[in-house]
Amino acid sequence: MADSKAGPGRLGDSADASVPLIVHGRRAVNWQQSQRGGSREDRMMRQTTVRLPPTIADYQPRLGSLVAAESEGALAAIAQLDAEHGPDLAAISTLLLRAESVASSKIERIEASVEDFARAAHGIRSNPSATSMVASADALNDLILSVEGGQPITLEKVLSAHRILMADDPYEARDAGRIRTVQNWIGGSDYSPRGAQYVPPPPETVEDYLGDLLAFANRSDVPVLVQAAIVHAQFESIHPFTDGNGRIGRALINTVFRRRGATSQVVVPLASALVAKRDTYFEVLAAYREGDAGPLIRMFALAARSAANESRVTAQNLTLMPADWEEQYAESTGRKPRGNSAAASILTELPHTPFFTAEEMSELIGKASSSVYSAIEKLAEVGVLQPLTNRKRKQVWCVPSIVDELEDLGGRIESRTSLDPLWPEIVSQTALALKAAAQTE
Repeated sequence: MADSKAGPGRLGDSADASVPLIVHGRRAVNWQQSQRGGSREDRMMRQTTVRLPPTIADYQPRLGSLVAAESEGALAAIAQLDAEHGPDLAAISTLLLRAESVASSKIERIEASVEDFARAAHGIRSNPSATSMVASADALNDLILSVEGGQPITLEKVLSAHRILMADDPYEARDAGRIRTVQNWIGGSDYSPRGAQYVPPPPETVEDYLGDLLAFANRSDVPVLVQAAIVHAQFESIHPFTDGNGRIGRALINTVFRRRGATSQVVVPLASALVAKRDTYFEVLAAYREGDAGPLIRMFALAARSAANESRVTAQNLTLMPADWEEQYAESTGRKPRGNSAAASILTELPHTPFFTAEEMSELIGKASSSVYSAIEKLAEVGVLQPLTNRKRKQVWCVPSIVDELEDLGGRIESRTSLDPLWPEIVSQTALALKAAAQTE
């Protein structure tokens, strides 16, 4: 589809860090507004230049020793997270799924608190951003579950995830689960591709591009983290939907991990690292389009390693929380909860269910509603639980220590990524790749 030449390993002494691929091509296409608006320049625009990603179904990334070592180190950290916390995986997987969805949404400037997320998950839709985050979590979970047991990633599954993501969006619901039929663009004017940072390929090429992408995504002969990074970048370059591309594209990262068996239950909150370096994240995608996947792969390796290592800390913290809750309860009441009591059963369930209503908890632990209500009130009195709404009926409760841990996890991942000595190298490599591309235009 593209007719440009391969991008060279053009970083001088850092050539070992480059991963060359074909530069995205360029083609001038006709353009006309479907609805009038914007400036005179927007209305008079008659042509734009689209970018044409290379086909990658048979692409074999050539990794230097540096990129290979960093990718393998990240994969080892992911495997260690997945392997070390057998009894805790159900709890940590729920938490990490939320962390990844929240961070992925924040990259798109969708901001809401964890508490807002919990309210939205229980049908309280006062915050549209939180509702969008819940949809992102549902879409990510749906896509990951679809490849359990090594099942292939299919176009149907990607469209299903997008349908879940955009179903309740007031502006985009009609296009939920549908490949775009119009030209879209990133940056610049809201009314035309004038001044756009990137103009994806024409709509009539998108379905073929997605078929090519999925052929690459379902291979088993490419290093896992390298495959996940390239699948993500290629998806972003195709930009197959009118909206929601970033969140579905980032969902594909953990989907590749799961399909290849790099993870069995956990979701690696890689987006928590990317949100801290949002501008550079977009720049490494630009470097990918100019023929060097090295900065992208290295950034993903660093982000995945930081996320996996800090997620292990969170997993360890979660295992300590039930004992802390029991101690809180005992300090206030003079005794620990009786072994078969509703309070004891709730404490056991909390790491897996940090947000809930009394009705949900009653069903989970199989206790009478009256005893569950009484136990929740006592646990709230001692500070183990707190309400998230002012309503009396169907009150949503949360575990503040888990909410704090979720917030802290994102902060630790961001900090660990920023302070890693490899980070300045990646930033410098990205800048050099983009400078070299600009000089050849």
